[in-house]
Amino acid sequence: MSHLNSAVSVAITGASGSIYGLRTVEALIAAGREVYLMVSRAGRIVIPLETGLPLPEGTQDIAEFLSERFGASEGQLRVFGDEEWTAPAASGSNAPQAMVIVPCSMGTLSAIASGASDNLTERAADVMIKERRPLLLVVRETPYSSIHLENMLKLSRLGVVVMPASPGFYNRPQGVGELVDFMVARILDHLRVEHQLGSRWGGSS
Repeated sequence: MSHLNSAVSVAITGASGSIYGLRTVEALIAAGREVYLMVSRAGRIVIPLETGLPLPEGTQDIAEFLSERFGASEGQLRVFGDEEWTAPAASGSNAPQAMVIVPCSMGTLSAIASGASDNLTERAADVMIKERRPLLLVVRETPYSSIHLENMLKLSRLGVVVMPASPGFYNRPQGVGELVDFMVARILDHLRVEHQLGSRWGGSS
């Protein structure tokens, strides 16, 4: 019998917009999905700066902290370090169903486009590409240089979904939380995860 890992990998890099990543993890947990979380060293610096969240140091401590905060069941959220090469996401033999890097820094984008695989996030993304599984990159930078655009085009041609963190305003958001949920809703849509985050274009309020 074939084995299909139904988990979703989420990676948070050091780009601005860590709130998108945390909210994505929260929404996936609420939807009952198992989550593999990777937070880069730069991401661990940016998260408390942007959100005020006192993120612990160790991966197990982070897992326990966020599991309690987001109401995860035991083992539903697993956190892996940059060089934890034994993580399921590091191999195509037990790769998760999908992966989203949110936010995705231009450095991470470049590394994935070149096949660098110098850390777990980059390797996990490389696995998604070679296994032809969904990979979403929620890029966050402005303006884009020609290098950024060329890297995005290269990955898009390989089937990677490049999703700039560009929330819409047609639903008249009343605060930052609704702007964040707009983007997270689009992420969940591409991951084929059911949700109730906000109204849809042409639908009822």
